Amino acid sequence: MGETLSGQANAKTERMSLGDPRRSLPSRLETDEFFLRPITAADAPRDHEAIMETRVDLRTWEQSSWPADDFTVEANRKDLADLEQRHVERRAFTYTLLTPDGTTCLGCVYIFPTTATFLTRATVSPVAGEAQWAEIDAVVYFWIRQSRIASAMDVRLLAALRTWLDETWALTRTVFVTNERFAQQVDLLDSAGLQVMFELREPGKPGTYLVYG
Repeated sequence: MGETLSGQANAKTERMSLGDPRRSLPSRLETDEFFLRPITAADAPRDHEAIMETRVDLRTWEQSSWPADDFTVEANRKDLADLEQRHVERRAFTYTLLTPDGTTCLGCVYIFPTTATFLTRATVSPVAGEAQWAEIDAVVYFWIRQSRIASAMDVRLLAALRTWLDETWALTRTVFVTNERFAQQVDLLDSAGLQVMFELREPGKPGTYLVYG
């Protein structure tokens, strides 16, 4: 996230605090192929369409039964209203991924501080060198609409996100998370040259989440 620094002495503190009200939150990431903006409840119909198309992948990614086959637009609207509120309150940041004309949802990006409730309940174990979970600036999850995987849009999204988070958000310790059972995304992160830094286990969920940096 972009930030105003009063001097190098406080740069580390600024970077480590995603929710700091002094931090300017980027409102958009734009490429020729797609753009990201904060999700709102009004996105429910297009988001629901992408979710239902991708539901098999999402169940593996989530390690849950979500979304159910009977998941409705209205239920999704309630979920998005909550995500929108969390974004406003700076507790978590959710961006919808859209085609350039804004008519079609292509996926979602979620950016969390390590203090997010579900992360504080998880067990996190370092697997690489001297990695310290407390030093991580942001924890990022994302998914791509199933029909866009064949064109390698996920590869291009990951590359764009890494640049955006580094240059615009001014984050130096960002990690990307996926479940070990979601082979497609594990291969993506491996192929991008990222390394597993931590293993994360959420209570009640099978499988281990791999945290790449």
